Amino acid sequence: MTQFITIAVDGPSASGKGTLARRLADQFHLFYFDSGSVYRAVAKHILDLGKNPDDPEDAVSAAIYVRDHLTADMMEDPALRNDVVADAASRSCRFPPVRAIITETLQLYASHPPLKSHQKPFQGSILDGRDIGTVVCPDANVKLYVTAKAEIRAERRFKELTAKGIATTYETVLQDMYERDARDSGRETAPLKPAADAIHFDTSTMDIDTAFAQAVEVIRQKLV
Repeated sequence: MTQFITIAVDGPSASGKGTLARRLADQFHLFYFDSGSVYRAVAKHILDLGKNPDDPEDAVSAAIYVRDHLTADMMEDPALRNDVVADAASRSCRFPPVRAIITETLQLYASHPPLKSHQKPFQGSILDGRDIGTVVCPDANVKLYVTAKAEIRAERRFKELTAKGIATTYETVLQDMYERDARDSGRETAPLKPAADAIHFDTSTMDIDTAFAQAVEVIRQKLV
């Protein structure tokens, strides 16, 4: 295997890209970096200060703070996983200066991640997000694009929220999915789209085990 490899995994919300990326990181002994957690950390900082995620100055200030204080523990904060923070992240990250700051941070951590003391020596990274293969790591050794129909993704998210005891409806989740997809794919800077050389996985009818097995084979072929 090539030394210090980088794998990019992109796709819309609830497509299964995070689950797939984590399993691949374990399989190939790579550092896993969820870029969404960085954007959520920015959003959480905005909300914690009582600021506005739709205000570009508030968003840029928060992005600078996260860039300068980012740790592995910060990215694992359970508070980042709630939908209020996720929605604020989708809104605040649309500003080009915010994305530029976070892109620079992600590029640094792709090769110099904030490892914990118990983690194995660095061999490479796998990053998931919306623009990893197109903007953050355009020279990644392997690029995967994981997607699924919006209705399928909304059903997954609805079940996830219901299991957590969060009251909502499928229709509400689906509408939120449509709006988030529109923001992600419609922004001028680093829109959600597959890299030209990405391998596509549609998980609408594919379970995670099948996607994982196929992705492992793709990666092995790419890295020989």
